[in-house]
Amino acid sequence: MKTQYYTATSLDGFIATEDDSLDWLFPLGDLNHSSYPEFMAGVGALAMGSATYEWMLRHADKVAAETGSAWPYHQPAWVFSRRKLPPIEGADIRFAQGDVRRVHAEMQAAAGGKNIWIVGGGDLAGQFHDAGLLDELIIQIGSATLGRGKPLFPRRVLNPALRLMSVRQMGSGIAELRYEVDKGAARGAV
Repeated sequence: MKTQYYTATSLDGFIATEDDSLDWLFPLGDLNHSSYPEFMAGVGALAMGSATYEWMLRHADKVAAETGSAWPYHQPAWVFSRRKLPPIEGADIRFAQGDVRRVHAEMQAAAGGKNIWIVGGGDLAGQFHDAGLLDELIIQIGSATLGRGKPLFPRRVLNPALRLMSVRQMGSGIAELRYEVDKGAARGAV
């Protein structure tokens, strides 16, 4: 069981534009021709930040057209937010706030031996890293630059705390990097 941050980023390190748009990403590749289906088969629970969840709410029709449902996940999901957000009917969504350590054990139990996916955003993944709970980063780097936006991982990670495990080309527009978090080195991260 791993806690994984699986995401896509622009070449210059942004996961979304400043107004949380992901439109830059969709022309770069097809999820079905990526590692996503295999990755999802190993996911037992999800953690999501409020901006990602609100993006899902705003794009429910588009998500439903592509996946058959406004909420495409069958796994339980924890949405971290300080604000009250509306639930999505039929989805197993649990709202949480505060320290991610408090919720992590509950997520592990619900995952049933499968992995926990930190869907987004970068700050939420950083909170799991800061708490020593993040095991792996799976980053798909798209051949686009945004100039500014929501950063991939707004943390300073020095030392060899991230160990590159693999590099994979996916079509002509995306490369996937897999990093393992060295928990011993991560303790020295700033």
